[in-house]
Amino acid sequence: MIDLRRLHMLRLVHQNGTVTSAAEALHLTPSAVSHHLRELARELKVPLLEPQGRRVRLTPAAHLLIEHADALLARWEEALTDLESHRAGAVGPLRMCGFTTAVGGLLAPAAAALRREDPGLVVEVRECDTDVALGLLAAGETDLAVIEPTADAPPPGDPRFDREPLMEEALDLIVPAGHPLASRPGVRLEHAASEDWVSVQPEICAHHQQVLAYCAAAGFTPRFAHNATTWWVIWALVAHGLGVSLVPRLADGPSDQPVVRVPLTGDSVPKRRVLTCVRRGSRGNPLIARALGALQDAVPPRCERLRQVPA
Repeated sequence: MIDLRRLHMLRLVHQNGTVTSAAEALHLTPSAVSHHLRELARELKVPLLEPQGRRVRLTPAAHLLIEHADALLARWEEALTDLESHRAGAVGPLRMCGFTTAVGGLLAPAAAALRREDPGLVVEVRECDTDVALGLLAAGETDLAVIEPTADAPPPGDPRFDREPLMEEALDLIVPAGHPLASRPGVRLEHAASEDWVSVQPEICAHHQQVLAYCAAAGFTPRFAHNATTWWVIWALVAHGLGVSLVPRLADGPSDQPVVRVPLTGDSVPKRRVLTCVRRGSRGNPLIARALGALQDAVPPRCERLRQVPA
């Protein structure tokens, strides 16, 4: 009988490129992972890894095995889901993660609602970027991730994951109170072309590059004067007249800051789509299904809830 944990290790080596990286994701030593993969190769009577400089690469036999491993692991998740359905009084833990504004606008209210319905339910929420969230999901360290599509994310057909759209939100321009644009019911993005801009630090998340793309589509390159690592700092910089910024509807700042959120108008208002992601085969797990329902209910009125169809 093949140990499914070893198949998972092989898949992580393929995903991360090195035994060391796979070991870190699994909280094991590289020697332990290497031992398990040697044992797997011995059981199957085929080589699975071969050296490639300082890294390793999978042999053709290993690639063939991974194709079957994805299906086997998905079936294993389905089996766990069926077993969970027969458990009485499931108490978790239910582990959820997501990017910053998803935690504040979706995961936190969803977790609170679940706890109100079932005070005995253990819910764990973790804030992390989409690439980290997908890594945690693949490693079995979280049960549900709220993510945004990024250029570096695995493609929609990745057999490890089951993704569905949750909501779509427009982005708004925020300006200091008293700014000439603050009194308008809506503005086109190009109306802010001559302003100083406040941005999220480029290395923090994809928002900086997205703002560049939105502004380029509007015909200008924003002049970034200030960078920050949190939305609250962005709010403070804008409130003090140091620039304007583009923020998603889920983002918010201190209510006492003199900042005005101005809706954008025009042919192509910048929008962001938000997805839920679980391991393939686990969406029917009763706890995960409850969490997905709570996330649907948590979508704020200022955002558009999307019909649940495969992404």
